[in-house]
Amino acid sequence: MPYIKVWIHFVWSTKNRKPFLTSEIRQKVFRHIRENAASKGIYIDFIGGYVDHVHCLVSLGTKQTIKQIMQLLKGESSHWINKNNLCSEKFEWQDEYFAVSVSESAVDNVRNYIGKQEEHHKKKSFDEEFTNFLIKAGFQKFSD
Repeated sequence: MPYIKVWIHFVWSTKNRKPFLTSEIRQKVFRHIRENAASKGIYIDFIGGYVDHVHCLVSLGTKQTIKQIMQLLKGESSHWINKNNLCSEKFEWQDEYFAVSVSESAVDNVRNYIGKQEEHHKKKSFDEEFTNFLIKAGFQKFSD
């Protein structure tokens, strides 16, 4: 049996950054994402976000890919949100997402960062945050 630990910090947003994820809806959605992920063998260590986006700290399994995890989490959760009429109009996630590896020594910092999203976004918009992520991580845009 292989022993692996690969941490990934995922971030994705609502379609057109619409602020659908009110505090009440956000908690229901996060709880559902966590439960759905567990049923599919996806280990979410920490989840948080704000009105227009989600952060997840995930430990990859041996047969999981970043693309598979995003398809499972985003696709199923948008279906569940719409099926349960949590929003007044059709809910969708943005196609793009952010995923970056996290070293073991930085896991607590990422948990702390994810846990303080409401406080953090009183000072900085999601667009500013996303742009800073891309710059800090030295990202180039890739298409599937």
